[in-house]
Amino acid sequence: MGAEVPAGSRMTMPTQILLVTGMSGAGKSTVLRTLEDLGWETVDNLPMSLIERLLETAVPEGPDRTDRPLAICIGTRTRGFDALQVIARIRALRQQLGSDIGTLFLECAGVELDRRYSETRRRHPLAPDRPAADGIARERETLAPLRDWANRVVDTTDLTSNQLAQIIRATFSGEELGRPVLSIMSFGFARGLPRNADLVFDMRYLRNPHWVPDLRPGTGLDAAVAAYVAGDPAYPESIARIEDLLLLLLPRYRAEGKSYVTVGIGCTGGRHRSVHVAERIARRLQAEGFSPTVTHRDLGTAPQDSLEGAPKAKLIP
Repeated sequence: MGAEVPAGSRMTMPTQILLVTGMSGAGKSTVLRTLEDLGWETVDNLPMSLIERLLETAVPEGPDRTDRPLAICIGTRTRGFDALQVIARIRALRQQLGSDIGTLFLECAGVELDRRYSETRRRHPLAPDRPAADGIARERETLAPLRDWANRVVDTTDLTSNQLAQIIRATFSGEELGRPVLSIMSFGFARGLPRNADLVFDMRYLRNPHWVPDLRPGTGLDAAVAAYVAGDPAYPESIARIEDLLLLLLPRYRAEGKSYVTVGIGCTGGRHRSVHVAERIARRLQAEGFSPTVTHRDLGTAPQDSLEGAPKAKLIP
């Protein structure tokens, strides 16, 4: 019998359920951390007898995603672990839920596992008072049914933690999960650099609307100011190149597992050039499938000649 659903809650099944298991020291913690960064809900060492209760727990309604994928990590340290019973329970859950439950098994050569335990000076969970090699051999035998049954096996013998994380991101990120939170921020150099900016582009090479009396009170959100900035001869090619650079780099940040990327677009006061360019770049990124959040840090500040510096001298033909 399922758990009673309290008022204000609803039953929500995860979009995907993954059982993570394998040899101790093969990288299960790395897998869980990576999946968590990708937006998965993760549970470590949950007794199999409690999985049904976990899936039956009502999720309170709210703005947060409640249908995100779920990863459950078990191993020989899990209370009451028995590989054959695990397989039987998963089969029963598949029929009960009417959906698939994937199994990821992490394999690793005994020599490499022995080296890792020696390097970290940790005791093997199945050999607390004996050499790690004894525990590795015993664990491999215990897990053999699960390894044979798993639909995904990853051998981490020759993988670094970063390489394993990249494999997990490539396999389980999906279309939306795993994308960095992308922020485009306009700002004024006169008020300091944004502390959390990953990339900063300086717009002070473009002509400054501050020195045009009719444009000074406006901002980069105004059509007249935007047209003036975009009319600079250097504008079309330079901004297009910045956009192309971002389109090249953002997928690389995702591949490296970066959770947040903030792009700073600066000008002197942070009200005209940087505001317009930040809006333009955000539109281009949106058209390419990204979902940037745009903020204008210094948009509400009053225009000041002392911040903008002296106007450019006019060139005499």
